[in-house]
Amino acid sequence: MSYIRKISIGSDYKNAMHYIVGQEVLGGNYVINEIVEYDDSFGVLIKSDGVVLEWKRFKNLPVVIEYNINLI
Repeated sequence: MSYIRKISIGSDYKNAMHYIVGQEVLGGNYVINEIVEYDDSFGVLIKSDGVVLEWKRFKNLPVVIEYNINLI
């Protein structure tokens, strides 16, 4: 289980792209299952019908990470 609850991508937080675990994406066909931190990037994993796929990976971009304090 990842401790990351939300990732915001972009230099301006107000106008950044925000991805939240549990958020429906791609027309509601998928749900963000997990946001993971790799050595040099962050990945957004989505799930549908029990299948988990990496949907996006962010590298060398400004990010703001929000942790799920209920899991810490």
